[in-house]
Amino acid sequence: MGNLADVLIKLSIATVILYFVIKILSKGFDKITDKISTMDSQMVRKLIYLIVGILLVAPFLISRYPYILRTSIVAIMYVVLALSLNFVLGFAGQLSMGHSAFYGIGAYVTALLMVNFKVSFWIAFIASAIVAGFFGFLLGVPTLRLKGDYLAITTIGFGEILRLILVNWIEVTRGPAGIPGIPSPKIFGFTINNNIGYYYIILLLAFFTVFISSRLLHSRLGQGFIAVRDDEIAAEAMGINSTYLKILAFVLGAAIAGMAGSFFATFVHYVNPDNFTYMESVTILCMVVLGGLGSIPGVILGAIVLTILPEALRGIALYRYAIYGLLLILMMINRPGGMIDMDRLKGGKNNENFRGSRSNKILRRSYSSK
Repeated sequence: MGNLADVLIKLSIATVILYFVIKILSKGFDKITDKISTMDSQMVRKLIYLIVGILLVAPFLISRYPYILRTSIVAIMYVVLALSLNFVLGFAGQLSMGHSAFYGIGAYVTALLMVNFKVSFWIAFIASAIVAGFFGFLLGVPTLRLKGDYLAITTIGFGEILRLILVNWIEVTRGPAGIPGIPSPKIFGFTINNNIGYYYIILLLAFFTVFISSRLLHSRLGQGFIAVRDDEIAAEAMGINSTYLKILAFVLGAAIAGMAGSFFATFVHYVNPDNFTYMESVTILCMVVLGGLGSIPGVILGAIVLTILPEALRGIALYRYAIYGLLLILMMINRPGGMIDMDRLKGGKNNENFRGSRSNKILRRSYSSK
């Protein structure tokens, strides 16, 4: 009983501390967001170039710290996964909770092609994107009339079906034993066998994903996504094909998640069904919601924070996941629009009164299913 009381006291103290820390950080996020929203295009371009330059030289600066370098690679991989889910949830407003299934499809396609058929990584990489995108299409078509909890349950079921197939189709997937010995990728005959090489591969994929997300968001197609997400009936009344857009969101998100899975397979040289569970989907979903639905910089920041935070809390392993959960709860209470809210980023202080309202509307509307 004494131990329980001690744990509760420490968690209560941690809750109070986290509450004030989040309050302070919220003001910082708002100031940064307002500053960026008022920058002209030339200043934004310079800021992007600076960030890209830092990312390009970063592996050489931290190469003496293998653990930090490897954690950075994992964080960038989760950035790609979170951005891929952002197509479905952030842009199209479809509550998908089985996204790790596409991640797993990409990993297993690459593993099977490279181990059993000796296919090169780049061919396997493209095949993983195509196969994962195809399954995204197969999931998207029958679920078009589903919303909210019905859609969420359907996607959870899809993820669990895939996991059970991976566990039980032993002749192909080797079941719970997984597939070991996945070769390293090669570029122009050179084998990537160190973390710096893997860092640049996943960084290139992250740049590609950010580019696609940005171009899509600022295109007519992207505005169609936003219209369907905010009010599907009104969007259809204006002539927007919501069916096409929702399927496209699933296909794009699935294909990019498949690419991330392909990278993961060669990075760890081993895959098994435990890597692609329901909890993995929940983690990716938390990254998107915590960062800010539809906000590209917010999703990136959310993925980085939720990747690094568990590692930073390893020193207090007993309370690590409790503090992790408290942080998520307090963030959602204080910043329902996420760390970098898309409305505020687009409109600065003028949109302060609407901060978080759109994100809440999406999630609330998702649960008022047809």
